[in-house]
Amino acid sequence: MWKTDDKREFDVYDLSRHDGLFMVGDADRDYLVADPKLGFSGEKVTSAKKEWVLAPLSHENACILRRLYPFTAPSRVLERDKTMGVGDRLGIACDGHIRVFKAYPEITPVFAQQSIRELTLTNRTFEDVLDSATFAVFRNDFETGFGADGDHLKTPAEVDYALGCGYTMITLDCSEQIDNTIEALSKADVDRKYVQNKELESIYLNKSFDVGEGISIHFDEDLFRRTVLIYAKAIDHAVSIFNTKLMVKGTQVADFEISIDETMTPTLPAQHFFVANELARRGVHYATIAPRFCGEFQKGIDYIGDLDQFAKEMKVHSEIARRFGYKLSIHSGSDKFSIFPSAGKETRGRFHLKTAGTNWLEAMKLVAMKDPSLYREVHKYALTAFKAATKYYHVTTDLSKIPCIDGLKDEELAGLFKLNDARQLIHITYGLILNEKAPDGSFLFKDRLYRLWRANREQYSDLLFSHIGHHAKAILGK
Repeated sequence: MWKTDDKREFDVYDLSRHDGLFMVGDADRDYLVADPKLGFSGEKVTSAKKEWVLAPLSHENACILRRLYPFTAPSRVLERDKTMGVGDRLGIACDGHIRVFKAYPEITPVFAQQSIRELTLTNRTFEDVLDSATFAVFRNDFETGFGADGDHLKTPAEVDYALGCGYTMITLDCSEQIDNTIEALSKADVDRKYVQNKELESIYLNKSFDVGEGISIHFDEDLFRRTVLIYAKAIDHAVSIFNTKLMVKGTQVADFEISIDETMTPTLPAQHFFVANELARRGVHYATIAPRFCGEFQKGIDYIGDLDQFAKEMKVHSEIARRFGYKLSIHSGSDKFSIFPSAGKETRGRFHLKTAGTNWLEAMKLVAMKDPSLYREVHKYALTAFKAATKYYHVTTDLSKIPCIDGLKDEELAGLFKLNDARQLIHITYGLILNEKAPDGSFLFKDRLYRLWRANREQYSDLLFSHIGHHAKAILGK
């Protein structure tokens, strides 16, 4: 306990103690307690007749903290074999995440991982997301390094925004440059759309490529033309972003991931090879590629599809990645426990796994456990908001399979989070839940939810340690 001379009392985070600086908290919020010479802004207070600054966890103070203690700033981590993104939509999950990566030090975390869509739905900013990670890293004395990912960015302006905030990884979403109509076209229609490209034809047309482990990729005319029509503009986009945004005075300023997973059909091995080879041939230095794997990677539930087929295709995709020296990135990786063993095996322990929404689900499970009445309100609202939320996410949720909440006892509510349809209901409505307003203009749920999470932060940390730890353990094959 730390007391000011005016009788205020705060709990001390023991792991945060550094020379002239530590972190404290009360029922409402956390603060830095700093020697005035360190330059933090805040309220001047005295404790045991010594002067201190009681500094709020503001963006200004986060910037000072990152300067004074570099371990609280993100770094480029994708060159490490095993990395995992754990997007924290609420800004409160990092304490639990840190416990996971202290327990599984083989995996390096990317704590700050958000897309523009997530920022919009939560009314947050890249600055806020990174600051939350910085303060948690300091609070828990996590000094082994973490990354910050501007996830699923599409435009030069979005990339500029993330880089300007100090993000060390850019995930470029090329979905708007990928033509999803080509696979369904007849050969005749493909031939009509194709514009001759002698340079690419000399490299790929009717050529075969050995990618290792006895795996060969061959481009006949139809496959070659379809691949060019689907991916050529996406490659041009990635080359442009790399050259104009990630290369500054001849130096690459952030790790680069190429996302081609937001497509209607799985990425064929030949298409994956084409994208990887063209990027390398055109001078792009990329750390990861995220192909669209076979099967369904829906939000908040396990993999839907043929596990044997997935393992076979993962082997080929992994060989392509090894040939070019990058890692596969597995998107929508939350709760995909059935594919983790083959993913860990076929990548030979070199992977990047992305999770995000499952942290929100654990937070809402905590609400069901601690305040059943509040959870019932949120659940009923989510049912009315579900249709609007489907414009942001692809799911196959059947609302009729979710038990009527009025027929459940309080102690049964947490069991809803074992049901796929109930998980997806809560998963995709997070933005609408957090932003819904009462008639008086106040938030209908948000403030009450955050008060509950604050009061039960240790139990939330326990839930995350167990659940995200299950992800880490599974993909490590432990």
